[in-house]
Amino acid sequence: MKIESLIRLLAGSVTLTGVILAHFVSPWWLLLPAFAGLNLIQSVFTGFCPPTLILRGIGWLGEDGIIRWGGRKPSR
Repeated sequence: MKIESLIRLLAGSVTLTGVILAHFVSPWWLLLPAFAGLNLIQSVFTGFCPPTLILRGIGWLGEDGIIRWGGRKPSR
């Protein structure tokens, strides 16, 4: 999976979760999708994306932008 696809999946999941929680629990949960939207906008201008940093830090994101679940394949 490419990192762009994962970012879209995460943003959509956070947005949908926030809207569902706002409907059933409290309208304050609408801050969650607002945060997701603002984070997407700022990442366009700054290039800073927390999920990318986390995946790179744990060794799941290759230099080619492909996510390797469970880490890098052992080199031979």
